[in-house]
Amino acid sequence: MTSKIPAPDKAIRGPALTFTGDPFASGVEDTMVYEPDAIVAFGGGVITHFGPADQIQSQLPEGIEIENYGPDALISAGFLDSHVHFPQTPMIAAFGEQLLDWLNKYTFPTEKKYADKAFAASVAKVFLEENLKNGITTSCVYCTVFPQSVDALFEEAERLGMRMAAGKVLMNRNAPDYLLDTTQSGYDDSKALINKWHNRGRLMYAITPRFAPTSSADQLDSAGALWDEFPDCYMQTHVSENLDEVAWVKELFPDRKGYLDVYDHSGLCRPRAVFGHGIHLTDDELSCMHHTGCAISHCPTSNFFLGSGYLDVFKVTDAKRPVRVGLGTDLGAGTSFSILATLNEAYKAAQLNKKALTAGHAYYLATRGTARAMYIEDKVGSIAPGMEADLVVLDMKSTPIIDYRMQFAEDIHEALFIQMTLGDDRAVQATYVAGKLQYKQATSR
Repeated sequence: MTSKIPAPDKAIRGPALTFTGDPFASGVEDTMVYEPDAIVAFGGGVITHFGPADQIQSQLPEGIEIENYGPDALISAGFLDSHVHFPQTPMIAAFGEQLLDWLNKYTFPTEKKYADKAFAASVAKVFLEENLKNGITTSCVYCTVFPQSVDALFEEAERLGMRMAAGKVLMNRNAPDYLLDTTQSGYDDSKALINKWHNRGRLMYAITPRFAPTSSADQLDSAGALWDEFPDCYMQTHVSENLDEVAWVKELFPDRKGYLDVYDHSGLCRPRAVFGHGIHLTDDELSCMHHTGCAISHCPTSNFFLGSGYLDVFKVTDAKRPVRVGLGTDLGAGTSFSILATLNEAYKAAQLNKKALTAGHAYYLATRGTARAMYIEDKVGSIAPGMEADLVVLDMKSTPIIDYRMQFAEDIHEALFIQMTLGDDRAVQATYVAGKLQYKQATSR
């Protein structure tokens, strides 16, 4: 957290939700905080006050503007998305394939277009607008093999003041020639981008081997060496998403114990490593993730869309060797920018594993849980003085059927579950980024 808290210059009022810890470890009752009438004040990009309105109001400077969203709102920390491909925005909802064929038929031809910086910039603008419209204030983003695609995304994120991690895809084999780099060029381009963008304002760099099949062992080793040079960067890649992919990795790396060991052997299993999917990881691999401090990004919408399977989030977070877990939309195999829609799918994935994902667990994943997976829970993901003022305001009666259903909600847990089952981008009234209103719904109630 920020050590010196500035004076507030703006405040918002309404019901508020946040988490003080991990409900997977300590239970929802001990970690979820719900204030039915709260004030959140902020200044200088950080939260200065938070608590019951009748207590906080007297602590604020005279004349401060307080935006009252009313009793049908919900103020939350901004949502986080730990796994998303911004270049796939133009191909969201592409029909009919499973992972490997889908990459070849749709993804790679689309990513070719990002050699054109102007095209990349136009997509980055749409992508980040959609993020804000859905209350997403931080993402961990895959760009393309072309460095200019990273520049395009970071330039727009910087303009908006967003906390954003992203990186150039490393990919030197098993893809079309027009998308391949080399071990050396991938290293050089990534290093130049790190020097240009990492820790520039709220921007963070993620070293990004696409996945083991499209990088040689030499390129993965190079990624590990680069991370040694810049240890506070992220590393993001995919693991054990699809059974055919797992089998292919075994063919390509016969000397390794399994898929995760390919990465571990190259020094890519450590804190700030975010592995997309992880559906088919073994118990030994989950233990390795626990001991090395890696995180899994749970991407249920994408997993169902491509028929990949469904992650057992309760197995992953088992108290005997818990692994950090964040939430990912995984566009464009994911079919929605909406975190609420993604939580709907996460609930279904849990059901297929004979488990029930409560609303408290789900909203934790969308906020503090993903911040923890990204090792930035000291900066974002919660509402507390000193935290960065990234906030989303939901309308809890955003559609006629939700309005009707909410009449019968008996408590906040049921109300939250209704939102994650029936809600979408229409539920987002406002999104604040570092205390600045960056999205306001034109037709909010």
